[in-house]
Amino acid sequence: MIDYIKGQVAELTPTNVVVEASGVGYDINIALPTFTALANEKEAKIYTYEIIREDAHLLFGFMSKGERSLFELLISVSGIGANTARMIMSGYSAGEVRQIIATGNVAALSNIKGIGGKTAQRIVVDLKDKVLKIDIAGADVTTLSQEEDFVVDNDIKQEAVSALTMLGFAAAPSSKVVDKILKEDPALSVEKVIRIALKML
Repeated sequence: MIDYIKGQVAELTPTNVVVEASGVGYDINIALPTFTALANEKEAKIYTYEIIREDAHLLFGFMSKGERSLFELLISVSGIGANTARMIMSGYSAGEVRQIIATGNVAALSNIKGIGGKTAQRIVVDLKDKVLKIDIAGADVTTLSQEEDFVVDNDIKQEAVSALTMLGFAAAPSSKVVDKILKEDPALSVEKVIRIALKML
């Protein structure tokens, strides 16, 4: 298993980062907090989780070992795949996910696309005791406090719609939701727009 990849940030989108290390570009799937943390970084150390299938070799990346451990717990739950786990970790910060599960907040989990009431209850039952053992100190520092306006509004819309499409949502409804969100608050960062959209779609 690849524990981490350290190198230059060659490409970055809300759903993927390409890290170049020793002349090799690694395409790594990421959640929104990682995208925010890397927004202005030229180099990165990404902790990875590998999923090897017959038709694909996938890497999922995280800024800390704690976030990776949370991801591993989520995919250990029956019915929760890697993309659903990434969706959960994009809708909430790692600290929020831990608190939601530990307090049995089924309603908050059910707000995530693809998570029904029964699945949310299963997550809580399976992970309520385990999740508190994860150390995610510092994992939230870059996820909720930053609102980087590093791209113009139109670019924010395009990037948000693109990310939502890559997460499995249809382009047309995604575009409408993003337009509505930006109309209400044009100053929102890409991450904030996507977080809100995930709860509306």
